[in-house]
Amino acid sequence: MLPWLMLAVWIGLVVGGFSLAGKLDSVTRDNQADYLPVSAQSTKVLQAEAGLPGGGDGLLVVVYERAEGIGPADREAAARGYAELAERFGNDPAVRPEIVESSHGTALVFGLPLDRTWVTDEAEATSVADARELLSDRPDGLNVYVTGPSAIGADMDEVFDTVDAKLMLATTLVVALLLILTYRSPLLWLVPLVSVGVAAVMSMGAVYALTQVFDFTITSMSSALLVVLVFGAGTDYALLLVSRYREELHHHERPVDAMQAALRAAAPAIAASAGTVAAGLLCLLVADLNSTSGLGPVGAAGIAVSLLVMLTFFPALLVVLGRRVFWPFVPRLGAEPQAAGSRWARLGELVDRRRVVSWAVPLVVLGALSLGLIGASGSLPQLDQFARSSPDSVTGAKLIDDHFPGQGGQPVTVMSRPDTSDEVLAAVRNTSGVVSAEIDRAGEDWVEISAIPVDSPESAGETATIKRLRGNLEEVAGDAALVGGPSAELLDTDETNTSDRNRVMPLILLVVLVILGLLLRAVVAPLVLVATVVVSFFGALGLCNLLFDRVLGFGGWESSVPLIGFLFLVALGVDYNIFLMSRVREEVVGHGTVEGTKRGLAVTGGVITSAGVVLAATFAVLASLPLVMLIEIGILVAVGVLIDTLLVRSIVVPALTMSLGPRIWWPSSLWRTREDREDRVDEPV
Repeated sequence: MLPWLMLAVWIGLVVGGFSLAGKLDSVTRDNQADYLPVSAQSTKVLQAEAGLPGGGDGLLVVVYERAEGIGPADREAAARGYAELAERFGNDPAVRPEIVESSHGTALVFGLPLDRTWVTDEAEATSVADARELLSDRPDGLNVYVTGPSAIGADMDEVFDTVDAKLMLATTLVVALLLILTYRSPLLWLVPLVSVGVAAVMSMGAVYALTQVFDFTITSMSSALLVVLVFGAGTDYALLLVSRYREELHHHERPVDAMQAALRAAAPAIAASAGTVAAGLLCLLVADLNSTSGLGPVGAAGIAVSLLVMLTFFPALLVVLGRRVFWPFVPRLGAEPQAAGSRWARLGELVDRRRVVSWAVPLVVLGALSLGLIGASGSLPQLDQFARSSPDSVTGAKLIDDHFPGQGGQPVTVMSRPDTSDEVLAAVRNTSGVVSAEIDRAGEDWVEISAIPVDSPESAGETATIKRLRGNLEEVAGDAALVGGPSAELLDTDETNTSDRNRVMPLILLVVLVILGLLLRAVVAPLVLVATVVVSFFGALGLCNLLFDRVLGFGGWESSVPLIGFLFLVALGVDYNIFLMSRVREEVVGHGTVEGTKRGLAVTGGVITSAGVVLAATFAVLASLPLVMLIEIGILVAVGVLIDTLLVRSIVVPALTMSLGPRIWWPSSLWRTREDREDRVDEPV
């Protein structure tokens, strides 16, 4: 009766959850400020701009190109295009446009400011689409591209708008395929898939509900990672519970009794695993970057809902379906599983015979892989954030850089208090690397100054100019002057990601150590487990750096990827060690450390490896998306999970546990057990 009641409750919750999940898009934001540090100058510039007459401005830049040379008809088309755009977007079409021709006569370029009414997300996309439509009337052979900050932002939003639907479909298909291959049953694979689907819907609804109470940022990036995390973690919990449930069906006649026994045995480890990931995610709240900080509560809510669904709805569904859900491999009462003769049992014996070699060689290999980080680029240019094919905005920006060397600088926005604007303007003009500077707008609180650097956007020269500007203005006006703009935003993001890594990574390690210590009631074991996961992370990071640089040709790491990758790989890597070591600890009580380790590996090896492969494949789905940031996160986590699952958890951790023997459990009572004392931990390799 209880399983049916549980299902009825969840059906009611899902009906309500659907309506809330559908509202998540309404609170998802992808404005530039949502991806910027809270305390950065560039963020404060955006806030100050919004208070000026007309609000924050946008900018469309139009570039024409003809490889064989610009002709009179092309110049007329450019002038006509400017007039049509000016009329469409409320500028004065009678003003003679400043259309610049390249020195070799193959390109033309002009800029068109957009007032605040065309800078909101929806209006910005409309303005860019309308501009491209208006400019389609041009002579044959003349290429035209609409670029600039507004166009790049609109193209990025267009990509994000399609991410969630594509990701949900691709993730569902991948998980379904892997479950079918794992269970080889016509029905069993569908039960966990339905359950993680319920968890995904309820997670999105829960995140929306949280936004109505708490103030945190939800971006398309965090929304995409929520889907992947829920499907990956939820499927892992399902695999582990089904494995234990199948064992218990050999010892209990009624499925409900077998499920109760399975939950008593597996739920603590699953809950500890979920708690580790959720606690690690909440560590992101101390990050200064808005998008990174917002990912913390979004991911933690997804993990919490996944845990609840997989420990209530999923078991109830399995019990209602009974033993027949396992057909054609139905577990029979009284029949013993053959774990002892499995390949995992044989692996345990091999590791036992070669303990030192089994942990030393993999650690040396991982250390060598980490050397791939030498020379890693820590910043991905904005124009290189699109994978596979570049939108018009990126192509146009690169053409400007090619055809107009020394003139491709994009405006740097300087905000000054009115009483110091003259001194600030003079300081800006006198800064090395600035071509020109003029006052654009003035309000009661701020005066806007537009400065044009000599160097191309996001170049080392432009970055140095921005730093010089900030240093000079600090001396002239202190906090009464701020430097922002697209390139300053990228600089602030990179610097903040560095400081966030230095602050958040140690916190994640501390939280994970505490949770492991409480779960295993030991000090040595948590230190060993965390150390192996950290080594695994750096090995994966080095390997992926070589892959991104030498094979995929990316322009560098998106600066938030290492921190997000570290969080997922440490928290999820420790997950599998929790599943293994909690079972080993259970076996050690009656069999000693060495034999208990072998028995624990034999019983859990298959299911944990399946869970790792599913999780890796789930994150690898991100590589199908057209954004380098999500591709890098997906590949890094997938590679790291496979390394941790197939090498570290299967070989290194058992080998270290056997080598340390009872000392691994210090200071708990297990390190004094007679079984451990009788086992020789110093036998030759």
